[in-house]
Amino acid sequence: MTVDRVILGDCISELEKLPAGSVDLVFADPPYNLQLEGALSRPDQSVVDAVDDDWDKFASFEAYDAFTRAWLLQCRRVMKPDATLWVIGSYHNIFRVGAILQDLGFWVLNDVVWRKANPMPNFRGRRFTNAHETMIWASRGQSKGYTFHYDALKAGNEDTQVRSDWFIPLCTGGERLKGEDGRKVHPTQKPEALLARVLLSSSNPGDVVLDPFFGTGTTGAVAKKLGRHFVGIERDPDYAAAARERIAAAVPLDLSVVEAPPSKRSEPRIPFASLVEAGLVAAGAKLVDEKRRYTAVVRADGAIMRDGIVGSIHKIGALSQGLPACNGWTFWSVESEGGLVLLDDLRKQMRDVMAAA
Repeated sequence: MTVDRVILGDCISELEKLPAGSVDLVFADPPYNLQLEGALSRPDQSVVDAVDDDWDKFASFEAYDAFTRAWLLQCRRVMKPDATLWVIGSYHNIFRVGAILQDLGFWVLNDVVWRKANPMPNFRGRRFTNAHETMIWASRGQSKGYTFHYDALKAGNEDTQVRSDWFIPLCTGGERLKGEDGRKVHPTQKPEALLARVLLSSSNPGDVVLDPFFGTGTTGAVAKKLGRHFVGIERDPDYAAAARERIAAAVPLDLSVVEAPPSKRSEPRIPFASLVEAGLVAAGAKLVDEKRRYTAVVRADGAIMRDGIVGSIHKIGALSQGLPACNGWTFWSVESEGGLVLLDDLRKQMRDVMAAA
């Protein structure tokens, strides 16, 4: 399949031409079917530049559902077995999309709320300010092999798990594409920061990212910068032209700053007994926690003992604290001449020796 291209045409008919099992990730920003009742006006009677394009208008909910089912079926066909799909929407459409996703066999992994730092006010004052959109992240089926860079995301978030609510500003300023008349080229251009988090979390450099509603090419521009390939489908020639120009100007980042580090789950398993056998931790050595509240003794067989109870580093760590579970690698340390050495650091030493061998 030819990649890094913008295909001009209807998304469903063009998706039918793509080979099955050819893409690693899908990001879809479909029409929201907003059902606007006339023009929106601000208190000063100026008109709000809202979405009133023909591509967002459907004759009925049934027509919208049929359209949604058709493009999702084609996306599912072209996805690799372990590929995932992101679809973004508002309260107008996301619940209908979610139900159809599940009906077609997709497996919902998360719903992510994009909290807008600078949402458009509710000018009529009849509803709450609509300050978020919802993204559904789903795998093609009940696969466990999908890409998710948990450790890299956590490291960039002060070593805290990344939550499912993302606080990101709307697309404004120099990032917002505008025509010669000063008006927005596309009414719903998404911020690159949003796409960057999607791609960094659930794809790898070299992966193929499909966007069947390409618009002005945010997905393609971000994919190019992050070392991913893209295929974009867009039926509006003006949007497609703007996307091509924008992507041509995008500069790829060095691979070293976009490639996710190996996840801990992908690293070779090292039993604690292997550290004892290798002499990195001596039988009879004393283990302590960081604050030296608890102690345990290392046995020759790789188990540890505290108060006459024998078990794994995880079990004894949990029992010591009165907790149901504990990661013994990051809880216990061993005394050395230079101070405390975390067991997890000793495990890393052993992995490095294994990798060098």
